[in-house]
Amino acid sequence: MIEERMQNNTQQKEIPKHVAIIMDGNGRWAQQRNLPRVSGHYEGIKSVREIVKASTELGIEILTLYTFSSENWRRPRQEVSALMKLLVKTLRNEVEELLSQNVQIRSIGKLDDLPELPRAEILEAIQKTELNSGLILNLALSYSSRNEILRAVQSIVKNALDNNCSPSSITEEQFSSFLYTDGLRDPDLLIRTSGESRISNFLLWQLAYTEIFFTKTLWPDFRKEEFLDAIENFQHRERRFGLVSEQL
Repeated sequence: MIEERMQNNTQQKEIPKHVAIIMDGNGRWAQQRNLPRVSGHYEGIKSVREIVKASTELGIEILTLYTFSSENWRRPRQEVSALMKLLVKTLRNEVEELLSQNVQIRSIGKLDDLPELPRAEILEAIQKTELNSGLILNLALSYSSRNEILRAVQSIVKNALDNNCSPSSITEEQFSSFLYTDGLRDPDLLIRTSGESRISNFLLWQLAYTEIFFTKTLWPDFRKEEFLDAIENFQHRERRFGLVSEQL
């Protein structure tokens, strides 16, 4: 049944080329089962694995996952340490499979904030998969959109001063080139799990015309079938980009 839905999705309306996901609800999933919060994060890796595979099968070009925000550093030290260990373990366990799927790993965020071992692992995974030409799996790590925008403004100001440029000459395209996502198209679809209806400092510039899908499903329960629900919802929307229907 799921395979039939997958085939129908690829044959019907447009598949989003870039999907971004706020993977929320790991902690609540664990608490509902009287388990440690980290158990939810481990279960959530199974969802990541399934959604990456489904994205490849659907022909999605970019999958950006909000993996660890800058604000997450303020969580209890024990949980942060467990998340960093999970990141290392997951990269080591999954990189060969991602290579076989022709997946290219990239990352956005302040990687210098990561401890030495997780930073080394993500950089090695990026290097190992850089020649792959399939799905781009873009991991947001120590990521803050406000910080990204501030960093871009600082770089643009420095560039303008160094080259005696007029501020009025700066275009949207030039501004975008200073963001972490330079070279990547903006997301067509943003999915947030767990029932929260906010974007939590994620891709604020890039989401200007993105379709947003909120679901009450907690991330560890978000698998291929739920993903297809979001894709089908996207396919039934009319994307107008500020125009009216008659202009499309």
